[in-house]
Amino acid sequence: MPAPGPSQPDTEGPRPGSVTLPLHTLHHSLSDPSLESMNFLNEVSQRYPDAISFAAGRPYEELFDIAQVHRHLEEFCRYLEADRGWRPAQVRRAIFQYGRTKGIVHDLVAATLAKDEGMHVDPEAIVMTVGCQEGLFLVARALRTDARDVALAVAPTYVGFTGAARLAELPLLPVRAGPEGIDLDDLVRTVRQARKEGLRPRACYLVPDFANPLGISLSVPTRRALLAAAAECDLLILEDNPYGLFSLLPERPPTLKALDSERRVIYLGSFAKTAFPGARVGYVIADQAVSADGGAGGLLADRLAAIKSMLTVNTSPLAQAVIGGRLLAHDLSLVRANTGEAAVYRRNLTLMLEGLAARFPPGSGVSWNSPGGGYFLVLDVPFATSDELLAHSGRRHGVLWTPMHHFYAGGAPLRQLRLSFSQLTPGQIGSGLDRLAALVHEQRDGGSR
Repeated sequence: MPAPGPSQPDTEGPRPGSVTLPLHTLHHSLSDPSLESMNFLNEVSQRYPDAISFAAGRPYEELFDIAQVHRHLEEFCRYLEADRGWRPAQVRRAIFQYGRTKGIVHDLVAATLAKDEGMHVDPEAIVMTVGCQEGLFLVARALRTDARDVALAVAPTYVGFTGAARLAELPLLPVRAGPEGIDLDDLVRTVRQARKEGLRPRACYLVPDFANPLGISLSVPTRRALLAAAAECDLLILEDNPYGLFSLLPERPPTLKALDSERRVIYLGSFAKTAFPGARVGYVIADQAVSADGGAGGLLADRLAAIKSMLTVNTSPLAQAVIGGRLLAHDLSLVRANTGEAAVYRRNLTLMLEGLAARFPPGSGVSWNSPGGGYFLVLDVPFATSDELLAHSGRRHGVLWTPMHHFYAGGAPLRQLRLSFSQLTPGQIGSGLDRLAALVHEQRDGGSR
């Protein structure tokens, strides 16, 4: 008898007699295109490995160093022994065992935010999460009590929040971005109309610094006006801030949370861009008080931790330790830790703007915005973009980008595409823009796919 070999994937579909689950018998969100968008955006580069990718918003890889992971882990362990007075057995337990649901580096995160952002928060109001994505779901799940609850989101919207809200069965109402990053008049109108229809608007989600996908940042007056409008509408603000450190200007505007005097802002942070995505470490600051019949309800963070305990139990203590060591190694400053990365992104954004201007002069039918930092910009083109055109672009022209329809409800093709420049070298940017120009000329001049 031959030895059994490894099982082969079944590519012929279900075998006769095997169980088949009709899609309509599964949760309705599984039929939602927004859930497919995240996988699509993450995997498209793998389909065309020789293409230059402006698609994924990934950090620059040339600065990754495996040795730093070990050094940061050791740094954190030394901190536990020297600063906290822990015995070696306690340190081992903290790193290897199941950890505290709220996390083990919350105090270091609080100290870092105080230094970098002027945000002074109770460490107990911080929940360490499995990436920011888990934080988005925890908040959406907590805010959704019945079918009347809805959230608002500035459109176009980061697809991760759209998907998290779908899974939590929290419907989203779009708010126009406008030239300032959010149309406050539209925000107020949308809230009032929703309440007139018997709905209960709970919160508005936005990325106020170099938003994904538009790259727009809110001015300080707009930030203050947004907080005032949220107070007027009795609305929470969900502030997602993965890109705030990467500005072309030396002075960064204060976060909404730093300006928040009413604890109206729930702040969502991530170390995916300021450390490395593979750690899958994010956090939520939820310092809102919760009232409860018969006694104190504690903080919203406590309630989010309760949900998390039944979802992921805890965030990897090992990954948190590496992140904690990175913070300690840079004197609890992510600004200091990311000087090299910030310089790369400033260089790449400058190269993108100069390269687009050289390839698409006035009258070309192509225009773009000029963000003040971050990872993204948006190109307006004289033809509709789609996933099918993206596949053609990767296959024939060797260049990838993101169709903008992924960031809007409905998914209708738009004459826009998002370009991410964060992970590319100068040579790749130049070659990629040449390839993109060839695609644009082909489509504009009626070329065949």
